[in-house]
Amino acid sequence: MEIKLDNLTDIRTIELIRMHLTGLAEHSPAESMHALNIDELKQEEITFYSAWENDDIMGCGALKELSKEHGEVKSMRTVEKHLRKGVASAILQQIINEARVSCYKKLSLETGSVEAFKPAHRLYESFGFNFCEPFGNYKEDPNSVFMTLNL
Repeated sequence: MEIKLDNLTDIRTIELIRMHLTGLAEHSPAESMHALNIDELKQEEITFYSAWENDDIMGCGALKELSKEHGEVKSMRTVEKHLRKGVASAILQQIINEARVSCYKKLSLETGSVEAFKPAHRLYESFGFNFCEPFGNYKEDPNSVFMTLNL
């Protein structure tokens, strides 16, 4: 597996983001979805990564700068046929490493609260993330949970 900086122009990456948004819509009402589309992921404050096995995209994730000391994990997704191969862990580790290089003191995330998101909760907890109050522009929402990691 190779994790690369991704400029979001490859059709395989674009399709993965579309799949990500569609999948989230199955479990979250529109007003509770905070996922970013391709154009939003191309913002200057976002660093986007994708994982590859040869020419096959395996997954993705992004780091968004909220401030000079606070980053946010965005757009974590593993392609279904690559689940349980360590893709999400490798991408999350890349994001954490980049957050440390950027001298962030904290890394946070928002994800869904329903059963379908429990594997994500376990992943983040295994990396030391703890549940927390909403951060940034987020508001309390029964469809969202918030987690943070002090770096």
